[in-house]
Amino acid sequence: MNKCIVVSDSFKGTLSSLEICAIAREAAGRACPACELVCIPVADGGEGTVDCFLQALEGRRVVCEATGPWGEPVRAAYCRAGERAVIEMAAAAGLPLAGERLNPERTTTFGVGQLIRHAVERGCREVLLGLGGSCTNDGGCGCAAALGAAFYRADGSAFVPVGADLDQICRIDLTDCRRLLEGVTVTVMFDVDSPLWGPGGAARVFAPQKGADPAMVERLDRRLRRFDEILRRELGSDAGRMPGGGAAGGMGAGCAALLGARLRPGIEAVLDMVDFDRLLEGADLVVTGEGRADGQSARGKVVSGVARRAGPRGVPLAVIAGSAAPEADALYELGVTALFVTDREGEGFPRCADRAGENYRRTLEDVLRLAEAMGRR
Repeated sequence: MNKCIVVSDSFKGTLSSLEICAIAREAAGRACPACELVCIPVADGGEGTVDCFLQALEGRRVVCEATGPWGEPVRAAYCRAGERAVIEMAAAAGLPLAGERLNPERTTTFGVGQLIRHAVERGCREVLLGLGGSCTNDGGCGCAAALGAAFYRADGSAFVPVGADLDQICRIDLTDCRRLLEGVTVTVMFDVDSPLWGPGGAARVFAPQKGADPAMVERLDRRLRRFDEILRRELGSDAGRMPGGGAAGGMGAGCAALLGARLRPGIEAVLDMVDFDRLLEGADLVVTGEGRADGQSARGKVVSGVARRAGPRGVPLAVIAGSAAPEADALYELGVTALFVTDREGEGFPRCADRAGENYRRTLEDVLRLAEAMGRR
């Protein structure tokens, strides 16, 4: 085997993508020392996205003050590489920042917009925004307000909408926002293809983990549906029906409609950014993976994104996961060659969590040894 690419998602709660890359270098040194190993740290938009891009793009970390989900000041960081900025919304509106104050009717994405403004005002012409891990349900209105968007009630009063009052928007003025973002391209990375509202939408699927009880879920979903109507009436936007529109409490749809952003599955944007198609040239094996392979793995996650690139080029693709559900077999239809599970003793998470790194190394070494042996035939 001459060349192997390792491009794995994190194993949530145990291994980051960066840690997996470090383990892969150790494993390759044992199993196939003569092989060219290319390690690509990736994330699909959630927490860890900035750290991955700092390494992949050799960027620099920019730290600034922003507004947290409850209006408190927070120190947040983004990646800058030339005129490109990579921002993860979790830095200013992530679930951990809310602590025990979980209430998606009241939290805001205003700080996310401040991070974008900070980058744009300092010369960035391309913004890559990762959605994921949010504690908000404001349709991205807070973010847009920080960038100059103005929202008005029926009585003419201006306000910054949150999940509790999205349905009170009567008029939207994007004049200042559009002036600020003139000449700037905004790409939004999402890791779930949910629509804005409805049975599979932002509120019904994700609001409970942000602290919403059943009654609040119904209220939030109703307001998101009304927000969709407002976006169509005021801006002529059908963003609420876009795949990914419901990501991060409707921020996907809000960014598309209010900021003119392009919505993309996070892994697709990441692979383009690191020029993955070029890296595939001459590769004998690609290894990807995630903490648990299941039905969601084939729907826009890292594994499916890598499979769609490697498969058509005939490069064998191995998936290493902490565990796998029966529905993970759908990955074979995307071009996955083989699926391996690191939990050899069947202990299950979290009992084997403290050995996640060692279990991953052993499994990867087995995969590499097999590929090396097959290459010598």
